[in-house]
Amino acid sequence: MAVQVQCNISSDLVCYEEGSGPFAVIIIPSLLALSTLIVVSQIIWSFFTKRSSPRVATGSHTHVNAFLEGEPVPVGTVSGTLQPAQDKLGPWEIPAQCTLEGVELFQMGHYGPICKGQLKQDSISTAVVIKILKDRSNQHEAKEFVDLVLFHAAVSKHENIVKMLYCQTRCTPMYLVLEASIPGNLLHFLWSLREDRSGTGDNLQAFSERSVYLVAKQVAAGLDYLHSYHRVVHGDVAARNMLISSGFLVKVSGLDLAFKSRQARIIDKEMEANVPVKWQAPERIMRHPLTDRSDVWSFGILLYEMITLGSPPYPDLEPSEVLLQTLANYRMKRPEKCGAPLFDLIKYCCMWNFKDRPVYSAIVRLLDSYIYLADTRPLCYGQQIDICEYRKKAGLAP
Repeated sequence: MAVQVQCNISSDLVCYEEGSGPFAVIIIPSLLALSTLIVVSQIIWSFFTKRSSPRVATGSHTHVNAFLEGEPVPVGTVSGTLQPAQDKLGPWEIPAQCTLEGVELFQMGHYGPICKGQLKQDSISTAVVIKILKDRSNQHEAKEFVDLVLFHAAVSKHENIVKMLYCQTRCTPMYLVLEASIPGNLLHFLWSLREDRSGTGDNLQAFSERSVYLVAKQVAAGLDYLHSYHRVVHGDVAARNMLISSGFLVKVSGLDLAFKSRQARIIDKEMEANVPVKWQAPERIMRHPLTDRSDVWSFGILLYEMITLGSPPYPDLEPSEVLLQTLANYRMKRPEKCGAPLFDLIKYCCMWNFKDRPVYSAIVRLLDSYIYLADTRPLCYGQQIDICEYRKKAGLAP
């Protein structure tokens, strides 16, 4: 006998075979109850996830709001690839009582937006920089970003390395919170000194040749720590990658290239292209492996930047003229306000053969030995920096 099939055409929701009544009466309600239970569970999970996540109060820029606002979504770990790293970062995960306020886009970085803001915790506000993993990143990019956060957690224990405060890696958007410095970027600080004609401005603090020694010693100590304790080469030593705060406290920043070089044991070509040739040692121009002595050459250029209050190195050479043949016969001119001991150190750091350059520990000792010879009069250059002309002379991207 053929089985008759009855369907409710009007609703199209229930369709059963005649004679299968017990199956329909028991199974279908059970499935509906299970579906309801799953939906309710998801709603409850979302509610508690939202309550336990740190609040973010962004600035007025709508495109910045999209970076951090919204309900955090737990990060899926394909085959558990992120789980071990996330477990190590557990103590660094941002607490629920912390609030990120006034978040505004600063610039776009290698991994995504870099923002400035305030971290508020227990009624205390701290200026911070927030590195955010770009939206729609794949699993490989997420893993690399988590590794970057682990890298910062490992190296930020030195007083002269930019300090990591918190991170968010278990939910999206992933981000890294670093302590900011005020006034901040060392290069911009040097330029601001040129604008203070009186020599007694609030941000000047009598920045002299002696101050150059004090700042340089901190930078050398931070770089020495990176290499000695972590076998890390910075790769982009320059005033633009150093942070300065009140009392001339200096922290080494701009560690993305250092992280990439340590991970791959080779410099990423895209990131290498962002290092201007005027800061590169001869062996780097020849694409030889990066070493700590290559950074020492760049450190010599940093000394030149500081004593000239942010002038571009090799001012009489165009970036296209900085070739191996030119450097081999080029003699850097002694800056106007630079004492003989400091200029000798600059030349020592920029020796052609990398084996002839000093190590950082020796640099620190030399700075200690000769600081008493440094001039204590505030550095003063009447001419202000034309940013466009500077970028052209320095070989920086427009």
